[in-house]
Amino acid sequence: MTSTPTIGTVMWPMRSWPEAGDLWRRAEDLGFRHAWVYDHLAWRGETPWYDAYTTLAAAAAVTSRVRLGTLVTSPNFRHPVPTAHAIKTIDHVSGGRVSIGIGSGGTRRASDAGVLGGDAWTPHERASRFAEWVELLDLLLRGPETTFEGTYYTAREVVTEPGCVQRPRVPLVIAGDGPRGMHVAAKYGTGWVTSANAGGRAPQDIVRSRLAALDAACEAEGRTIDDRILMTGFSGEPWLESPGSFADLAGRYAELGITEIALHWPRPGTRFEADMKVFEAVAAEHGEGR
Repeated sequence: MTSTPTIGTVMWPMRSWPEAGDLWRRAEDLGFRHAWVYDHLAWRGETPWYDAYTTLAAAAAVTSRVRLGTLVTSPNFRHPVPTAHAIKTIDHVSGGRVSIGIGSGGTRRASDAGVLGGDAWTPHERASRFAEWVELLDLLLRGPETTFEGTYYTAREVVTEPGCVQRPRVPLVIAGDGPRGMHVAAKYGTGWVTSANAGGRAPQDIVRSRLAALDAACEAEGRTIDDRILMTGFSGEPWLESPGSFADLAGRYAELGITEIALHWPRPGTRFEADMKVFEAVAAEHGEGR
């Protein structure tokens, strides 16, 4: 029998402390396995928009059970060396409850693709930077000392002791739907994350084909990835129309091989608007406290 996926929630870094802290504690109390946050300097012109890593450190200090993470960290404006330093610190603050999602970074200049200046990256360069960024981050988190000379990123005698609480390092959840992204996931990922958004195709068909490609990449790399996360909210599917609707969709995706469903915390007036009572009912039925 196919297991029902576990559930996480994507939080919005748009409220100041201590109100934001109350929401992270609420996510834990509702029984979500993970609570994630986007990593941007800005998101489609939305303000205010607070820093993901600082938010995770604060959330780690006011929670004790829920796993925390970025979904996903962006190489657009982060270098692997200070990012690894922050990740290691949050892993200690949280007592080993952090997972780091990583993607190739968005291309919207209204988000963070152009805030540091310079020419826009070509798709090839963006994919190459992503692969090298993850390679170096992996080395830095494993430690104890890293020297690396890449095409885009450099590290010289970076000491990372005492290292992460989680061994051999903090889990990495890779967002990659194309061949190169799949290769990065298969080589470095503890988990993999996707959405069902590709335009013009049935969402479940999209995810089915991506999971098949991931399996092929993992076979080529001689590894397996057990955590396969679906970020909802982009495909038009009625995930939070009712508890029954959620259960039906979760079951269908579980049959495809999805192990975790990430639901956005409801935001009125946006595509992520949802009845909070339904959201809470889904958490009660499918969360870790069930």
